[in-house]
Amino acid sequence: SRRLCRSTMSAQEQQQAQPPLPAAASEAAELDAANRYEAVVPHWFYCKVTDSRERWIPFSTQDSERLEEAHGSGRDKEDLVVPTSGGRYDVHLKKRQRVAVYWEEEVSEVRRCTWFYKGDKDNKYIPYSETFSKELEEAYMIAVTLDEWKKKLESPSREIIILHNPKLMVHYHPVATSDDWGSTPTEQGRPRTVKRGVENIAAEIPSGEPLQIDHLVFVVHGIGPACDIRFRSIIQCVNDFRNVSLSMLQAHFKKAQEQQQIGRVEFLPVNWHSSLHSTGVDVDLERITLPSINRLRHFINDTILDVFFYNSSTYCQTIVDTVASEMNRLYQLFLQRNPLFKGGVSIAGHSLGSLILFDLLTNQKAAPEEDEHSEEGSRTTSSNRGIEEVKEILKKLELSEYCDVFEKEKMDRQALFLCTEKNLKEMGIPLGPRMKILHYISSKTEMQCRAEPGSPLQHDPDSTDDGRNCQYRDVGLGQVSANYPQLNYKPTIFFAFGSPIGMFLTVRGVKRINPNYSLPTCKGFFNIFHPFDPVAYRIEPMIVPDLEFEPMLLPHHKGRKRMHLGKVKGSPSPPALCSCCSPQPDTDPSCLSELKEGLTRMSVDLKNNLLGSLRVAWQSFTRAPLPAVEAASTDAEAEAEAGVEKQPDTKPEETPTAVKEEASLVNVGRLNGGNRIDYVLQEKPIESFNEYLFALQGHLCYWESEDTVLLVLKEIYQTQGITLDQPLPGSQ
Repeated sequence: SRRLCRSTMSAQEQQQAQPPLPAAASEAAELDAANRYEAVVPHWFYCKVTDSRERWIPFSTQDSERLEEAHGSGRDKEDLVVPTSGGRYDVHLKKRQRVAVYWEEEVSEVRRCTWFYKGDKDNKYIPYSETFSKELEEAYMIAVTLDEWKKKLESPSREIIILHNPKLMVHYHPVATSDDWGSTPTEQGRPRTVKRGVENIAAEIPSGEPLQIDHLVFVVHGIGPACDIRFRSIIQCVNDFRNVSLSMLQAHFKKAQEQQQIGRVEFLPVNWHSSLHSTGVDVDLERITLPSINRLRHFINDTILDVFFYNSSTYCQTIVDTVASEMNRLYQLFLQRNPLFKGGVSIAGHSLGSLILFDLLTNQKAAPEEDEHSEEGSRTTSSNRGIEEVKEILKKLELSEYCDVFEKEKMDRQALFLCTEKNLKEMGIPLGPRMKILHYISSKTEMQCRAEPGSPLQHDPDSTDDGRNCQYRDVGLGQVSANYPQLNYKPTIFFAFGSPIGMFLTVRGVKRINPNYSLPTCKGFFNIFHPFDPVAYRIEPMIVPDLEFEPMLLPHHKGRKRMHLGKVKGSPSPPALCSCCSPQPDTDPSCLSELKEGLTRMSVDLKNNLLGSLRVAWQSFTRAPLPAVEAASTDAEAEAEAGVEKQPDTKPEETPTAVKEEASLVNVGRLNGGNRIDYVLQEKPIESFNEYLFALQGHLCYWESEDTVLLVLKEIYQTQGITLDQPLPGSQ
């Protein structure tokens, strides 16, 4: 009929009738587009259960595509295993399970997700089951194709989902299982939003990690099962450390990444606390623990006592065995899963963990392959000399009749000092001679000294023992008697975070570390600490005791320096580490913004939950500032610092800078290959209010510290000849 009308129209009428046609065609096109069905793009999620609460977390885009590819191949009916999360977790497709590879962790449920509904508690979207998602998708396809909406579906839990239109889909959750009044579920429950496709739920989906691994770092925790102020495990804290490292690589090694020179650094946690407390010692402690102030006593038993356990010969052996065997196990497993890995291995320890690693490293045997290829005659001479030394000791103790027994057992001086009463008894040595030998060993352990100049630790000149004239003492001075295991690799660098190594060496009687000493199998050593950390101690003053100099100030990861609140107009400057070039508060709005942010976070946390706010409020200080604020602060601080530099009264500030440059050239021995050892972080503006208030946070801040992570990455990649895109101010 329309064709007939058109044929009878005049030319003028046809011209007048033509404009509405594009609008009609547009409406038709929109209708066709609305009725055109496109399959939903699935994304894979896994369920994390924390404190009996479920959280569905999306896999990275990279992992989700690999899982979808394996699923699409039809091999998910087999027991197909897909590595995810950089190889740290395996997904068993058939069982729909996510399993940790390197540590023990609860198995997580895995789901191929297409449809989601908003949860009750935190307003986060929860995926429907795969089976019910298929039903929803089929209903949606029919509704779109036929343009028939208002469809109702019943979920497996007998809840109602209504598809009103492509933009509005609702899930009704009944408030009661039965209804005597006969009202429908839509009248009973509060509607919840339903979304189709992961792109519509605003989920934060990471892109994924580089497949290439350049370096492996084992991280050992300190006292207790919790490693930060939020009472999280070493696994969670190392996850944060790894995530920060990925962001630092993108920010400071972008050129190397674009040229595909680097991939990433893998960090793996080493847990020894659970093995220690599974020995039954907790049951023994529980029997003798007083019932009062129960929580405090339990906290002390679970954390503080770890220091005493490490100083017990029985439990020290358990700890060092666990740490060494776990690192060796992880190393072998890592090589099995990454056969093409050619990078190095470093180790890092926090708090007591750094002391454990230090003791392990000082007891490693240097260059065992060189010993294997050494001349046989040299080995024989050394062995004979050792046996003769034992004979001299036995003669001194009037026990010459047992020389043949020790010679038969090929017992040299070193082996003698490792003997226990059980060993001597098995050799057939009677009780009396055993007591003489053990007394000699115990007395010499504290007073023995080495004649060679490579010995690391200096003897206290005020001591009255036989070694008073010896300059350097044995590396194991004061260490708990234990058989320290050997590692299957030579660590490239040893990083100590918030470390009490210096204090423990001093308590053990070490006066000075020989400048010529270096760890037998590890040539790099960095002691990193927060200025308010109550557990951290320096190392360099034990090497250069006669010279006073500051530790190296760790550069800010964005190249600036934080404001110190004590430096305001009209008041004297405090002896802050970066006061020499800190901008004035009234000329640096970025620092004030950072301070204001910290205060705002704290006040909000305290207001929302007064009783449980302590942990959360501490947490707020470790969060990274908003990107927009950070970007603005960088420019503002640069201008402020430039303004300060132009002022004529800044000349007196040049003296501390010159002093620091001289301090960076101080000879601190070979412990870190001739480079500086002690590195101090810059405190945040909020932390300068009261250093006592932030002392605990200072000891637990390293896991999310960009400055700490950047130093670790810089030193690791420097061994491979790769440097930062732009050197940071003040970096060595």
